[in-house]
Amino acid sequence: MPSTEPLPGNLQALLPRLEALYTDIHAHPELSMQETRTAGLAADHLRAAGYDVTTGVGKTGVVGLLRNGDGPTVMLRADMDALPVEEATGAPYASKVTATDHEGNTVPVMHACGHDMHVAWLVGAATLLAQTRDSWRGTLMAVFQPAEETAEGAQAMIDDGLFKRFPKPDVVLGQHVMVGPAGAVGGRKGVITSAADSLQIRLFGRGAHGSMPQASIDPVVMAAATVLRLQTIVARELAPTEAAVLTIGSLQAGTKENVIPDEAVIKLNVRTFDEGVRARVLAAITRIVNAEAAASGAPKPPEITPLDNYSLVTNDDVATTRVVEAFHRHFPAERIRETGPTSASEDFGSFGAEWQVPSVFWFVGGTDPDTYAKAKAANRLNEIPTNHNPRFLPVLHPTLQTGVETLMVAARAWLAAP
Repeated sequence: MPSTEPLPGNLQALLPRLEALYTDIHAHPELSMQETRTAGLAADHLRAAGYDVTTGVGKTGVVGLLRNGDGPTVMLRADMDALPVEEATGAPYASKVTATDHEGNTVPVMHACGHDMHVAWLVGAATLLAQTRDSWRGTLMAVFQPAEETAEGAQAMIDDGLFKRFPKPDVVLGQHVMVGPAGAVGGRKGVITSAADSLQIRLFGRGAHGSMPQASIDPVVMAAATVLRLQTIVARELAPTEAAVLTIGSLQAGTKENVIPDEAVIKLNVRTFDEGVRARVLAAITRIVNAEAAASGAPKPPEITPLDNYSLVTNDDVATTRVVEAFHRHFPAERIRETGPTSASEDFGSFGAEWQVPSVFWFVGGTDPDTYAKAKAANRLNEIPTNHNPRFLPVLHPTLQTGVETLMVAARAWLAAP
C-alpha cells in the first residue's frame, strides 16, 4: 500500500518479529491485572530499543521513556488485558488458556478485543522511533496499560503516581483495532467512545415450593418484569435524537425448576454520549427497579451496586486536526475515514482528562478487505464477528503494519525536527 510521505526506518524488516510477538501474546492471553507475562515481553522489547523502563506501575503497567533532546513529550498508550472468553477462531495460534478470575472461578481466556495487536503495534512504533532518533527530538513515553476491560487500569496507573513519576506529555495518543477494512484508519473530533456504567441489581423475594406459589414472593417474575420495563427507558423516555444503549447481560435466579428462589440478580450495562442523558437513564433505572420490587411486595428494597464506569473519550479538536493532517500526508486519502461516535467504551480518556493535556484516539480496521466489501454489498456487516466475539480475529496484514504506521505518524506530528 503506497504512502505519500514515507516514514524513516525499515518497518518491513521488523514485521516478522512483530508478527511473532503478536501470535505469542494471542496464544498466551492474561486477564485484567494479571498481565505479568505480557508486561514482561513489552518491557524487554523497550529495554532492547534503549528505553528507560519502569515496571509494576498500577500493578502490572509498564512505562518506557526515551529522552532524545529538547522537544515535546509524546505519550503512546496500548492496553494489554484479555477477556474471559473461549476462543473459537480456529487460528493456529488460538488460545487454549484458562485462568482464575477475581471471583475465584476458572475461566477460558482470549484476546477477543485486539489488545494483543495493540501491544505489538506499540512495540513496533517504539522500536522504529528509537532506531530513527536522528530524525526527531523530544521525549517518547510508551505506556502499556493493564485492565482496560475492567476500567481499572488507567486509574490504577494514575493512582500509582504516573503523573508524579514521569514527565507530563504534550499530547496523549492511542488507537484500537475494530471491525473495518484492514488498512483503513478512522476517527473524529469530539466524543469518539461512549460513557459506560455497569450495575448489579439484587432483587429480594421469598422462596417457596414450586407447587405453592401463593407462599412466595417470586423474584424470577419480579426480575422478568424489571428487564422488560427497563427496555422502555430508551424506547419511551429518550428523544429520538438522544442516544443510549441499555443491555441486560446477565439474569440469574434459582437452581431447580420446582423451587422458587429467594432472590434474583440482574447485571446490566448502559452506554451514553451525553452527561445529561446518562444521569436521566441511571435515575430511571433506580426508579423502575424500586417500583417493580414494590409492586411485587418485595420484603426489602433492591440492592443496586455499581460494577465499573467509563467516562466519555473526547478527542481534542486542535490535536485531532493535527493528527488527521499527518495521516493525509502519509496515507492515500481513501484509507482515512471520519467515523461517528462508537458505543464501545474506553478508559484511555482518563490520561488526557486528568493530566489536562490534549488526547487523540482513533480506530484501525482489522477485517479482511474482501470479506468486508462482500459483507457490505450483501448488507451483512452485522455478521462479521465484532470485538468480544469468540471468533474475533484481526487479519495480520496489513493490520499489523498499519497500526505501527499510525502511531509513528501521529507521534512525529508532535516531535521536533533535529
